[in-house]
Amino acid sequence: MFSVKPFFHALLDVILPPICHICHSYIPNAGTLHICPTCRDRLPLVSSPLCPLCGIPFSGAGGDHRCGTCLTHTPHFNSARAHFLYEGPIRDLIHSFKYNQHTHLRYPLALLTLEGMSGFLTDHDPHLIVPVPLHRSRLRKRGFNQAVLLGRVISHQLSLPMLTDALVRTRPTEPQIELSAAERRLNVKGAFTVNRPDHVAGKRILLLDDVMTTGSTMDECAKELKKAGAAVVIAATVARTARP
Repeated sequence: MFSVKPFFHALLDVILPPICHICHSYIPNAGTLHICPTCRDRLPLVSSPLCPLCGIPFSGAGGDHRCGTCLTHTPHFNSARAHFLYEGPIRDLIHSFKYNQHTHLRYPLALLTLEGMSGFLTDHDPHLIVPVPLHRSRLRKRGFNQAVLLGRVISHQLSLPMLTDALVRTRPTEPQIELSAAERRLNVKGAFTVNRPDHVAGKRILLLDDVMTTGSTMDECAKELKKAGAAVVIAATVARTARP
């Protein structure tokens, strides 16, 4: 019997050829990632040695150990990890996803992150996903919450529920990018509240965002989730800066 599937896929490759999201070269059998092997090898990974609490990597050899910041201020989250360093092609992909409305990039970003964090997630066995919320004014301007879009992919892959309204941002905050570490902590202080404490009490929560720098946003969110009774909060991002 004649099957239209091969014909359909061949036609789709002509209309929408599978090209690498990074170098834009043609990729036969691109799969779901659409990133060529050469570009995958160039992606900057976070690896040990790193801080076991906030996940910031250290240069050189040695074992994992607490960073100076976590020695003086233990974060409210139990542990945080990112799969990539926020530089090079990963930074470009996240910028395109977040600021250029290229929302299809949520798939490779989320799937690659899951691939690199499988052990971390298995160790902590979260009950549910809570994305870091945007204030409604920022959400109206951007049109989407990048953490929610990433979370939907991860939720589907892990068969893990996601609560998009459990945590809310109660006031707008300044963009963190130009602020110092101390200013970032002050900027987000008191900016979040738990809207549905009964849904997070006693749960192990995967707190999700796209990028982590100093960890102040994740720390403030985790503080509120813990106040509402969350048993464990682990923080995960696609990427993080090597230095705050």
